[in-house]
Amino acid sequence: MQFNVFDIVIFFMFIFSVVTVGILKSRKEKTGEDYFLAGRGLTWWLIGFSLIAANISTEQFVGMSGNAASHVGLAIASYEWMAAITLVIVAFGFLPYFLRAGIFTMPEFLEYRYNGTARTIMAAATIFIYMLLLGSVTYSGALTIRTLAGQMGYNVTLASASLVIGVVAMLYVAAGGLKACAWADLIQGSALILGGAVIMIFAFVKLGGASEAAHIVNVDTGAVAIKELAPDTGAFERFWDLNRVRMNMFLPKTDHILPWTALLLGLWIPNFYYWGLNQYITQRTLGSASLRQGQKGIVFAAFLKLIIPFVIVVPGIIAFNLFAGNMQREAIYDNAKVMTRYLKSNPETQLVDVKFAPSEEAVADWEPGRFMIAVYENDQALKLVRTRNPYVLPLLKSEYDAQGATPYALFKTEDKAWESVFPALAREVDAYNARTTDAALAAGRATAIEKFIAYKYDTAMAQLLGNVLPQGVGVVGFVIAALLGAVVSSLAAMLNASSTIFTMDIYKKYLSPGASQKGLVLIGRICVVIFAFVAVMLAPRLGDPKISNSIFTIIQEGQGFISPGILAVFAFGLIVRKAPPMAGVVGLLTNIVVYGVLKLAVPQVQFLNRMAFCFALCIGVMGLITALKPLPKPVEFKQKGTLNLESSKGARIAGFVVVALTLILYLLFSPLGLVK
Repeated sequence: MQFNVFDIVIFFMFIFSVVTVGILKSRKEKTGEDYFLAGRGLTWWLIGFSLIAANISTEQFVGMSGNAASHVGLAIASYEWMAAITLVIVAFGFLPYFLRAGIFTMPEFLEYRYNGTARTIMAAATIFIYMLLLGSVTYSGALTIRTLAGQMGYNVTLASASLVIGVVAMLYVAAGGLKACAWADLIQGSALILGGAVIMIFAFVKLGGASEAAHIVNVDTGAVAIKELAPDTGAFERFWDLNRVRMNMFLPKTDHILPWTALLLGLWIPNFYYWGLNQYITQRTLGSASLRQGQKGIVFAAFLKLIIPFVIVVPGIIAFNLFAGNMQREAIYDNAKVMTRYLKSNPETQLVDVKFAPSEEAVADWEPGRFMIAVYENDQALKLVRTRNPYVLPLLKSEYDAQGATPYALFKTEDKAWESVFPALAREVDAYNARTTDAALAAGRATAIEKFIAYKYDTAMAQLLGNVLPQGVGVVGFVIAALLGAVVSSLAAMLNASSTIFTMDIYKKYLSPGASQKGLVLIGRICVVIFAFVAVMLAPRLGDPKISNSIFTIIQEGQGFISPGILAVFAFGLIVRKAPPMAGVVGLLTNIVVYGVLKLAVPQVQFLNRMAFCFALCIGVMGLITALKPLPKPVEFKQKGTLNLESSKGARIAGFVVVALTLILYLLFSPLGLVK
């Protein structure tokens, strides 16, 4: 893949227009309400596009398409389709209370309902989790840039790519606040949907012309096979024939990513938290010009959520069909260090050898079955290696020397395809793990976990960008600009939300209660710069497969520390009006502690099921506290401000249509609805 003049011009014109429009539309911010909530003047179409742009980032284009490329397939679309139903409920069940309260932040509502302590706990916990999200979104964008640059023959590090993303987002958020985000999102939200559709179309075209393709034979085992394609079949027929088993929304209950049991409760928790109580999303609805505008905007976003899987998930599935070999080769750089630790922890291995500065001929002729750790003295020598063999793992000597034997290390994988792709090593590692586990028990020592991967699934979208788009006509420039815009818009939303929470819930409340409006805006801008720096510094560290092979999973699981407790506290407080302030405080703390304990004590429990347990426990604890010490009178939610709170009948009808369409989609892609 190469950038030509058309690509370069379109790319920079897009970025320039986003930053310029964002700043020009927000030149008159004078108060905190202007800067943090766009003067409470956002209309429905701005809200709708801004919600989608803030949500759909390379977290989805990289992480969700990466999950789709794996055994998960279409099931990962539940994050989108369930969100459509969630958004409709938020529009009519949550938003009226939030606009009536006249709040700037979601933690502020907890003081309105419970007390200042609950507000502070939520604010502090949210800022802490946002640090992870800032880094994760920046990393996913940087990974795409690095992969694409590599396909063009350039070596771009994660750190330098992260810096570019962080600076672009920081510029217009610091300058214009929420209004800058909303107007920039209008461009970026439209472009990312169009860009995703372009990728999907050309992915089908590429599949239609392929002679063979990889496919996952069995979702339970992750077994992979290569299939020759009949020349007289069309792209859609090929797609369905290759991926029938992955076009099912309901995975086995034993699946570690998205079991069907999580659809009963576990997945609803992050959905309701994310769309109804998550600051960087709800900040757009808090800036609504009226309740009617907010409800229309949310339902419009709900409809758009039904489209997203077709422009993100389906291309991810095709990426594995076409470029599974490339994803396997991308995995060698992560596996090299892990395999070195395995060799040094298990020098008796029969399947792993180390070769110092092997010749190009030795690398090219290495037979599959046994692994070569190819060690080179310097970067220049390493760059000369063009291995297309996943059994050859190139590594710098300094990195090889740094990997020592890990006492009582167990070598495992979350990648279901591993056993079928590398069966001999899988058997040897299982035997080694059994011996090591027995030795650790006998010595009374804890075991450490190292992780192999068979495929770098998160490169799925980058593989499509580099291999299916037409060259020389500007399409590559537009699509890459749209993807960069997607990550920038999400990062911008998080920067704006983080600065709003710190400024209004920490700085104004505790550090400077009498701060002027000009002072609040200044602090907000300073926070944007600081949080952008955190994102840039953290992003490169999230590429370690020891953390996870899916950035999407990192983000979802990390939010489990706060989302079940926050949802429980908000829902309980709205429904049970006699719940005392202590119930809100204890509910938040219970989730943080219990979720962390469960993650350490029973890590094998899938995180969505862990969320469901924590949510139920928080509700139970809050119910007990309320039963023992209820408020003498129910809480009244009195209106603050003069915002028009008349509900939209048209949005309500459209909401019912969206819910019906969502249920139809689940039926079509279920074991009952799949075409046999």
